[in-house]
Amino acid sequence: MNYLQAENITKSYGDLVLYSNISLSVEREQRVAIIANNGAGKTSLLRILAGADTPDCGSVTIRNDLRLGYLEQSPKLNPERTVIEEVFESSDVTLQTIKEYEMACRDNNTERLANATSAMDAAKAWNYEARIKQILSQLNINNFEQKVGQLSGGQKKRLALAKTLIDDPDILILDEPTNHLDLNMIEWLEAFLNSSKSTLIMVTHDRYFLDRVCDIIYEIDDHQIFKYRGNYSYFLAKREERIYNQNSEIEKARQLYKKELDWIRRMPQARGTKAKYRIDAFEDIKATAFKNTRSESMQIDIKSSRLGTKIIDLFSIDKRFGDKVLLNDFTYQFRRGEKIGVVGANGAGKTTLLNIITGNEPYDRGRIEIGTTIKIGYYKQEEMSFDENKRVIEVIQDVAEDIAVGEGTRLSPTQFLNYFLFPHQMHYAYVSKLSGGERKRLYLMTVLMRNPNFLILDEPTNDLDIVTLNVLEDYLAKYDGCVLIVSHDRYFMDKVVDHLFVFEGDGKIKDYPGNYTQYRDWKNSQVKAETAAAKPEQPQQKPRERADAKRRMTFKERKEFEQLESEIEQLETEKSQIEAALSGGESDAKKITELSTRFDEVSRLLDQKTDRWIELSEIESN
Repeated sequence: MNYLQAENITKSYGDLVLYSNISLSVEREQRVAIIANNGAGKTSLLRILAGADTPDCGSVTIRNDLRLGYLEQSPKLNPERTVIEEVFESSDVTLQTIKEYEMACRDNNTERLANATSAMDAAKAWNYEARIKQILSQLNINNFEQKVGQLSGGQKKRLALAKTLIDDPDILILDEPTNHLDLNMIEWLEAFLNSSKSTLIMVTHDRYFLDRVCDIIYEIDDHQIFKYRGNYSYFLAKREERIYNQNSEIEKARQLYKKELDWIRRMPQARGTKAKYRIDAFEDIKATAFKNTRSESMQIDIKSSRLGTKIIDLFSIDKRFGDKVLLNDFTYQFRRGEKIGVVGANGAGKTTLLNIITGNEPYDRGRIEIGTTIKIGYYKQEEMSFDENKRVIEVIQDVAEDIAVGEGTRLSPTQFLNYFLFPHQMHYAYVSKLSGGERKRLYLMTVLMRNPNFLILDEPTNDLDIVTLNVLEDYLAKYDGCVLIVSHDRYFMDKVVDHLFVFEGDGKIKDYPGNYTQYRDWKNSQVKAETAAAKPEQPQQKPRERADAKRRMTFKERKEFEQLESEIEQLETEKSQIEAALSGGESDAKKITELSTRFDEVSRLLDQKTDRWIELSEIESN
């Protein structure tokens, strides 16, 4: 069932054309992601789909009986309202009933609470209220009486996300929903959206999130839109195939263009009525032939300053704010070339640690020693203090007129901007005209071009497009200096870091040797072990039973065990065949959808049957 249809959408800002005559459709319960480079118009397209902006031409149609929820990249909230007033700012009758109940609880008004409780019973709103409290709790929204105007940017984004989810719309449009969420919140949101019946349209650069939540991807590229029926992994494979085929078509068009151009030049007398079709076709060939034949990529090879033997040493660092302990007796000596990820709940002290190391935050006790050759480059989460009236090239020129890159190469500001995918027409654009992601990329340039040998990055992945993220990952992998990164992007952390500082609370920091996924697997195994240890002991065997008697499989269990071995082998074979089909260039959309669905089903069955096989196999080994 079609829920939303956008047809022939064109959008431009002055001379900048974002897309021309693009169309897309969204069916019931589909999970759609929109991917594009920074500045290509992802947020603009979401605003058009949500009705917050209008296209230059084209139309958007949404079924009349559907409710739509829209999370903006920078939410607009009423600063004078309290958190609870903003959360329940809705005309929905059930939400208003729950709001009255919560207010009555807050004021401890017996008569009002009795009336509110009766209203909750009548509206059958108790399950709904429990769901709302789960959402607020998971997003760490607890101080209901705080004014919205007093919240940080991250708190406002989480409040707006909670408000959107609580409203339980039929269509959810989310712009960067994982920004400002810690890792536990992101994993909870994944599970929440996967269990939700809402139709989802979103923009996100979190690639694990894309892989696990979305089943349709639209890519905006070269003012056009391309559809992929599958998750992010499938998109990557098919995108490469699309680009290869497109480049082949362009090359053929260029060869034909040369022949047709020669005909046009040599035979002007042939341009009569009979040849008009050929002249018209020539214009189409020309348009194809002059397309860009390769996908733009950014290669970063910035030179880092020489690194001496002594890096940065921290000795017994303490830091607290009031009663809250952020760092407790933290000692660490950084080593050459190591890449450390910093993870933990929001407010645990991650950014505070970065600010202490860089001298931007005092500490209560301890000592810090910094090597004489250390040159820190600090990419701050919130700091992009550009003059809005400056042009892009002027921002670069203010840092340096000559930029050193790898192998003795030096670039001018113009070359450096091209290097970072700022085309020539953008060099003289005003900073005020840049998208959020383009500003982040410009800010990253100003940090890297100073040639630091100790990079400190606080949430560098927020708002950067996937192309830039991939290149930044490659750069950091080859970077020979030290790197300290705070990030909630699990994919990014897995590719870059070799160990973690895990903020566990109360000032405790665990140094874990591995990337985030390895840490998460270890943590889950610890939780399972603790749960098993907490189970009550099994009752003592009856005296007449032999204490040392071994449990044997029953006849029925033996038959099941043998059957499982056969079924597991068949499922593994089928899984391999599906993987081969999906990566083998299958182009039929219906077939791809069927294969993807069956792949998930086979994987689930394989896990279940393998677990049961292990359970049975352990009976006789005990």
